[in-house]
Amino acid sequence: MYCGSQLVTDWTHRSGPYCGTAPHTFIPVRTTSPERPTSSMRTTSPEMKAMLYTANEEAPALDSVEEDVRKRHFANFDENFYHYCDQELKKINTFYSEKLAEATRKYAALITQLRTTLESQQKSKSKGHSHKPINLPYRKAQELKLAFSEFYLSLILLQNYQNLNHTGFRKILKKHDKILASDNGAKYQKEHVEMSHFFINKDIDKLINDTETTVTTQLEGGDRQRAMKRLRVPPLGEQQSPWTTFKVGLFSGSFVVLFVAVILSAVFHDSATGENLKIAFRLYRGPLLLIEFIFLIGVNIYGWRSSGVNHVLIFELDPRNHLSEQHLMEMAAIFGVVWTLSLLSFLYSTSLSIPPYINPLLMTAIMIAFLINPLRVFRYEARFWLLKTIGRMMAAPFFHVGFADFWLADQLNSLVTALLDFQFLTCFYVTNGNWLEAGNTRQCMEESYVIRPFVNCLPAWFRFAQCLRRYRDSREAFPHLVNAGKYATTFCVVIFATLRSAYASKYEDSSENVFLWLWLFSSIVSSCYAYTWDIKMDWGLFDKNAGENTFLREEIVYSMPFFYYFAIVEDLLLRFVWIVSYALTENKLISGDLMTSIVAPLEVFRRFVWNFFRLENEHLNNCGKFRAVRDISIAPIDSNDQVIILKMMDEEDGVINRYTKHNRPKPKKIKDDRRPLLPAFKSAHEVIPPDATNVKQPTEVI
Repeated sequence: MYCGSQLVTDWTHRSGPYCGTAPHTFIPVRTTSPERPTSSMRTTSPEMKAMLYTANEEAPALDSVEEDVRKRHFANFDENFYHYCDQELKKINTFYSEKLAEATRKYAALITQLRTTLESQQKSKSKGHSHKPINLPYRKAQELKLAFSEFYLSLILLQNYQNLNHTGFRKILKKHDKILASDNGAKYQKEHVEMSHFFINKDIDKLINDTETTVTTQLEGGDRQRAMKRLRVPPLGEQQSPWTTFKVGLFSGSFVVLFVAVILSAVFHDSATGENLKIAFRLYRGPLLLIEFIFLIGVNIYGWRSSGVNHVLIFELDPRNHLSEQHLMEMAAIFGVVWTLSLLSFLYSTSLSIPPYINPLLMTAIMIAFLINPLRVFRYEARFWLLKTIGRMMAAPFFHVGFADFWLADQLNSLVTALLDFQFLTCFYVTNGNWLEAGNTRQCMEESYVIRPFVNCLPAWFRFAQCLRRYRDSREAFPHLVNAGKYATTFCVVIFATLRSAYASKYEDSSENVFLWLWLFSSIVSSCYAYTWDIKMDWGLFDKNAGENTFLREEIVYSMPFFYYFAIVEDLLLRFVWIVSYALTENKLISGDLMTSIVAPLEVFRRFVWNFFRLENEHLNNCGKFRAVRDISIAPIDSNDQVIILKMMDEEDGVINRYTKHNRPKPKKIKDDRRPLLPAFKSAHEVIPPDATNVKQPTEVI
């Protein structure tokens, strides 16, 4: 987000031909989230801290040399240190000036377009001799409101950049004075940083005020409250509502207490209805997996946000209105309370004089009604976003695939057990007319050789179709067709597992069943394929240029390398946990239902861990090439502009999917000419050469 000259790297890395300097104004519809500064480059703060600590450690001991020697040591260090500060300050000033000039041009173009629209409406009104107030056409008004809203967000980003870099300099110079017992840092702060253009210039504040005034008076009819609601941007480090925090704690505690009550009630339940309890567990297992999934996604969001992984940009969420981790945890806790109350109602249905099997159906209906409720209540925007994403996912390969589409399909691959349980629930209520007893459910489970395998293959099919669509859009066989092959192995696993079960009665010894061996072989291939893809492609680990991050990659976001090594081992174990499951169930040591109930939550947990490193890799390296934003034009494009656009789209840095397979250029190997931001401080008498910090783009000091 705020990464020096990339204020926004992600903001200016767009799929369209213009980056805000076109003949007509183009405003970014999706930008980075203003919640937390992140950077895909190494920031200067760690380097400067390393300089300070190294200089202090290498300083001659006071009891072994004269004080003048120590002073010369620190004087030489300060010369190098402040030279580096000058370089960074210069780059920050340059970048700030460029972005401010760009924002000024954008504002002027927006005002011109607004005036032109109002004048055209004035002329049409004057011809009709109407004395009614001038109202913009609805569609044009919405376009202008959206353009001003996103322009306002870019101004807030630039203002945050200004404040954050000032804070960064203040902190590092304060640390300088503390470590070296000096006041030179405070003097540099006062004489250089606070006199810099990026700090003393207040044009950005004027632009923000002018934008607020224009939107209020011209587009919202003088209603400032409505205007600010449209323009509002969450402040950095926005705190959650205490009421939300209270609800999370209340419902989480209630769920824990009720869950213990469920366990005790099930243990001491009447053994005569044991079969009913077994069927009920299948009916309740799917919703419980979804509740676990929602809660863990909340933990994912907390981890991404606290580590600076910009999930808001990656998922193309609305920076002003999206669910936080507490909202998801609250939702999971509420559904958890509903789940436990429903199960308790089932267990005590005789005492309550209600049909027992009405309880799981009612609970599932509540969850579905919450999701598809058309009223603008209960997180309407988030639910609508999810339904749209589900629709695009299910319609693959007929729609363009975004990051959220493929990510959701991947989550669904870890929720196959929940899907199968919902299939069982549907079949149970369709075929069983008696809601007092379970009856025979074999046609919904063991003897379902068509519908259950079909449901089992659906998540893999969604991802398979998405990979084909991405290949069609990009014409890149690797990685898209290779990734499609990974999901194709799932089809083989399901088919051979179904055939093995269907023909099991024909073999006295299960080892003679040829489909067993085909299933084992396809399962091993699928697990190895998927694990390799997880580690190398999705997480980007085992990079040969990892340096000190052995077996990982050159740049990592999360603070402890232990997390990465744990994830590598954990993913390996859970990818192959089916071997343990097969051995235990085949030897009758544990029932298949119980084994599924153990493995399914572990698979949801594996996906939870996977999410951390998949989003991190996308954030750092844009490995899926999803990070792009759309631009909208608020002015019509004439023929001359169209020629320019088509020409720019065919340039190397234009839109790549405009090429065909015949004229597509071969990818060029780009030499990585990045240099360290700062060479190691080896000696107090060694001077850093002037070009040592001559990086191409300015970086931020925090």
